Amino acid sequence: MTRKRVRLAIVGGNRGTSFLNALHALSDRIDLTATCDLDDLVLNRWKQIFPGIRTYHDYSHMLQDSSIDAVFVISPMHLHARHSIEALNAGKHVLSEVIAVQSLEEAGELVETVERTGLKYMMSENYCFSRSNLMINHMASQGLFGEITHVEGGYIHDLRHLIHYPDGSLTWRGQLHKNYNGVNYPTHSIGPVAQWIGINRPEGDKLKSISAQVSKSRALQSYFNEQYGKDHPAADEGFWSQGDSAVATLKTEQGVLITLRVDWTSVRPHNKTHYMLQGTKGAYLSGRHPQEDDLIWLKDGSPLNREDGSEMWETLSRYQDEYDHPKWKKWGHLAAGTKHGGGDFLVLEEFISSIQEDRRPLIDVYDAVTWSSVFFLSMESVKAGGMPMTVPDFKAKNGIVK
Repeated sequence: MTRKRVRLAIVGGNRGTSFLNALHALSDRIDLTATCDLDDLVLNRWKQIFPGIRTYHDYSHMLQDSSIDAVFVISPMHLHARHSIEALNAGKHVLSEVIAVQSLEEAGELVETVERTGLKYMMSENYCFSRSNLMINHMASQGLFGEITHVEGGYIHDLRHLIHYPDGSLTWRGQLHKNYNGVNYPTHSIGPVAQWIGINRPEGDKLKSISAQVSKSRALQSYFNEQYGKDHPAADEGFWSQGDSAVATLKTEQGVLITLRVDWTSVRPHNKTHYMLQGTKGAYLSGRHPQEDDLIWLKDGSPLNREDGSEMWETLSRYQDEYDHPKWKKWGHLAAGTKHGGGDFLVLEEFISSIQEDRRPLIDVYDAVTWSSVFFLSMESVKAGGMPMTVPDFKAKNGIVK
């Protein structure tokens, strides 16, 4: 089948360079047309790699370019919703980095804009597309875990070096920690597990409520004291609103318990991909670090301990040949060479395919705003001492559920 090439532009060129391998791997289907960034050094780097690319400082000016079919929004997080809405209103399909929105108002406006324009919108939640998360999703869809009762997601990743610029001023991540207090980066945690239990899917489940608690804030105060001295404002007690660790518990309408943890400032080795699934016929535990295997147990398949007959964990890799997700079977040879466990390639491939095949992307606008709502709902819950907050049904309009 001959597919029309997608002419893609990127806003947020500095972060966009992490997708270079994915862009090259999809060069037979994508024309990288333009990029927008405030930094000339960033734009010049893109020019060196793609000599024919058009570069812009002004986003609204770039959106007037009629040769652009789609925009990849990789700007700072607080701009994602606005940049996405503006691109959609300019007639461009949108792939947006996480999170999609930071408020209920942004969520409503984004959903309305996608529905009104009829254009493709996808959130680039690359953790949903790692090999293991895809595989668990595929196995869950076939009922191998039985009825799922509890899932966990955790993003625990020391990113203190991204909180500030060399002069000690705060990046957008630093501003996020200074001004908010809750589960401030939720979609890496909730995205994969929401797919495993069919949130927002036909005949699937819906999020019902969320309750959140946050620890004291210590990591960044200590870090800035070490890096810049005790006289730096960020080394003062009370400067940071965000606690070091944030934990949320969510319930679904069908009674599934979801536990989330986000911590990207505490001092510890790498542990950014923590997931767990518990069902009536099986369970899954992700490896906590690169040297540890993903583990699985299936009631009807896993062997018993020969010595005492007890249940035993197995490595997930044992089941790859049989249960790898179709997407990994098709694209894994290309995805494996890109970041985030192949997720950077697969989110871009899925977005391009949704345009070329004129279908709903695997992470649509309703998924994007539902998962992102953990951000602002957790903030409300923390302020209310951990009281549960109702999760809106973003598919409901005038009493009709789509």
